[in-house]
Amino acid sequence: MRYRTAVFALCTALLSAASTNAADRMEIKDGDLALKAMLYRPTGDGPFPAVVALHGCSGLWTPSGKMSPRFNDWGERLLAKGFAVIFPDSFGSRNLGSQCTNPKRTVRVSRERVADANAARRWLQDQPWVTTNRVSLIGWSNGAVAALWTVRDKGVTQSPNDEFRAAVALYPGCRELRDAAWSARVPTLLLVGGADDWTAAAPCQDMVDDARGRSALATIVTYPGAYHDFDRPNFPVRQRKGLAFTANNNGIAHLGTNEPARTDALKRVPEWLAR
Repeated sequence: MRYRTAVFALCTALLSAASTNAADRMEIKDGDLALKAMLYRPTGDGPFPAVVALHGCSGLWTPSGKMSPRFNDWGERLLAKGFAVIFPDSFGSRNLGSQCTNPKRTVRVSRERVADANAARRWLQDQPWVTTNRVSLIGWSNGAVAALWTVRDKGVTQSPNDEFRAAVALYPGCRELRDAAWSARVPTLLLVGGADDWTAAAPCQDMVDDARGRSALATIVTYPGAYHDFDRPNFPVRQRKGLAFTANNNGIAHLGTNEPARTDALKRVPEWLAR
């Protein structure tokens, strides 16, 4: 009996280790920056479709130094669907922690984070195990805004080898992009919470509606009653204070899991990235 218990405990430990070690730490040289990243790579020679994944304003890591459970969950799920996934660490690579309470950010969504997304894309496209013209982009919150800036239509045609195939933005802040007359140059899916008081849904809907006059490549899905971080696993809704940017500028917002929204996003996102 003790033998069977010991074997069970060992197997459980090995499975747990396999789950938490699905991603490998790596660095991408981009000019003077050593861009740190976490890579989820399918087994085999490929080639595989791939995804560049951009973290939110909290960064890629928990305060205890572990990879955020939300991003690890997404990485493992997309990996199981056959995608290689890379999470560039925009903040840690520049010796920065969470930027959620910082109103004067030096890592900007329209500059540095766009550069990081493209550096990760180029690195993936250089790998023999990646399908060069099937590298897509996904981002959450601050990273979602960066993703939208990255695929913004600038009126310049780019070759398939210098472009993302598709993009997904989960609960981005859209006011600045709306005012900049944003439209997409690749198929782009926005997933937003109808009750989000951190990054409100209305500006994103207005932005997409306005963009349809210039491009039909953007689609938005709004989840009624869902707050920010609706896709985060096992995270009951709570209030957060002291945020630098919120929908009503009071620094207070709610965030937490919304199971119907999460379930739909987990199904919809891989389907969009596989198109």
